[in-house]
Amino acid sequence: MQIRDLIPWGRREGALAREGEDSPVLALQRDLNRVFDNYWKRFDQAVAGFSGAVSPRVDVCETDAAVEVTAELPGMDEKEIDLSVTEDALVIKGEKKSEREESRKGFYLSERTYGAFFRSIPLPPGVEPDKADAQFKRGVLTITIPKSAETKAKAKKIEVKPA
Repeated sequence: MQIRDLIPWGRREGALAREGEDSPVLALQRDLNRVFDNYWKRFDQAVAGFSGAVSPRVDVCETDAAVEVTAELPGMDEKEIDLSVTEDALVIKGEKKSEREESRKGFYLSERTYGAFFRSIPLPPGVEPDKADAQFKRGVLTITIPKSAETKAKAKKIEVKPA
């Protein structure tokens, strides 16, 4: 192997030209670019987290009778939450604002975090958005959207038999 085999650039008619895409140096360069891109993405996400951007964790559970959505919203008040539901989606929006100020001898701390969030959860066909119910207790939002009687009637129990 010669040194020119390791260089991804060659000269053609006085101009620089790129060698084949299967070059090991180009593969290394792509891998390094990917590593640095992933590093900066994580850094951007961490900065967004410190600046107050929030995305609540959501659990969705479907039973024979209803669809139940649970969202974790610690430190929020029910007045800061905006809910809307249609036949095909549930939308949870809100804005979290937090301020903390501390002062002691020779020490002063003031922190503020703000962050808006938006979650859209697709719903299965056959729900009744008019009968949706929401409860907020200790930072946990629980939304129950019942299924229509037709949808409940269509559910068929299948017996599992041993082979």
